Amino acid sequence: MHIRGDHAELVVGGRLDVRSAADARTVLHSAVDDGAGDLVLDLTELNSWDATGLGVIMGAHRRAGRAGRRLVLRGVPPQMQRLLVATRLHRILAIEGGIAADSLPRV
Repeated sequence: MHIRGDHAELVVGGRLDVRSAADARTVLHSAVDDGAGDLVLDLTELNSWDATGLGVIMGAHRRAGRAGRRLVLRGVPPQMQRLLVATRLHRILAIEGGIAADSLPRV
């Protein structure tokens, strides 16, 4: 997993899973705490995430809300969009461009 960017926009790539969760959490929390306004998480380079990785994103979402900020997901890959729809998290998280659940490819 790699994360690059600043307190306004971060690009997350590779795998966001149990092995990378602690590092990702540290970077995301620092970005939330050090900035203002929307924090954009660009996921176009993200290959996969597991439940722990999704938990890290939800934790950053909650932390951003407490700081008066909004976490915005950009470039959510289709397989991850399906997971967000299945868990109904697409209704909670801010997703740039939204997710049209009926247009997602079936697995």
